[in-house]
Amino acid sequence: MHGLQDPARRHRLFPFAAFMVVLALRSLVPEEPLLARGFDPRWLYAVQAGLAGGLIVWWWREFTELLARPTVREALVSIAVGVAVWWIWVRLDEPWMRISEPSNPFNPVDATGQVLWGLIALRWLGAVLVVPLMEELFWRSFLMRWIESHDFINVDARRVGVKAVVLSTFVFTLAHTEWLAAAIAGLAYALLYRWSGKLWTAVLAHAVTNAVLGTWVVMWGHWGFW
Repeated sequence: MHGLQDPARRHRLFPFAAFMVVLALRSLVPEEPLLARGFDPRWLYAVQAGLAGGLIVWWWREFTELLARPTVREALVSIAVGVAVWWIWVRLDEPWMRISEPSNPFNPVDATGQVLWGLIALRWLGAVLVVPLMEELFWRSFLMRWIESHDFINVDARRVGVKAVVLSTFVFTLAHTEWLAAAIAGLAYALLYRWSGKLWTAVLAHAVTNAVLGTWVVMWGHWGFW
C-alpha cells in the first residue's frame, strides 16, 4: 500500500497534521476581530492539542512501537537527556541561531496585565502530554524509519542508518524557529530511539525537556521560548 492508503502512515501523520493545520489557520486569522467579539484566539491551543491528543487516543492500539517500555536505566538516561536538551535550548538564543521569529508568540497576559493561569496550564499540559507523543510518533517512529525503508513499520530503530537519522533531524529542525537548538534536540531524541529501540525513551526525554522548559518559562516570564 502506498501513501495515505496505508493506515500505519495515517495514524502517525494525522495527529501531527491536525495540530499544524490549526496552528496555520490561527496565523492566518487576524486577532483583533476575534478579541472584539470576546474570543481570545490563544485558547485555540486547546483545539490543537485536543485534536492531536484525541486522534492518538483513538488509534492508541495501533501504535505497536509503544508496547515496549523502557528499563529503569533507559528511563534515567532519557530523563538526563531531556534535562540536558532544555539546558542547551535556553542558551542557544542568539539571533543567528533562529530562522525567524515565531508568527504567534505565546504571551499569557491579558490587556490589564493579569496573567492567565488557565492558559498557562493548558499550554504546559499540551506541551508535556500531547506534543512529545505526537511529534515522536511522526518524526522518529514514522519519518526516520520511513527514510530507512518505506516499509517503516517493520524497521527496527536500532538498525536505522546515519542517513535516516540526519535527514529526519534536518526536517525536524526546519519546523522550529530555533534551528540550532532544534537540531541538537532532534538528534538527541533520534539517537535515544536508535540506542534503545524503544520510542518511549524519545517520548520521555521530549516530555522532560518540555516540562522543565515550561516551568522555567513560567518562573522567569521568558514567554518567547514558548
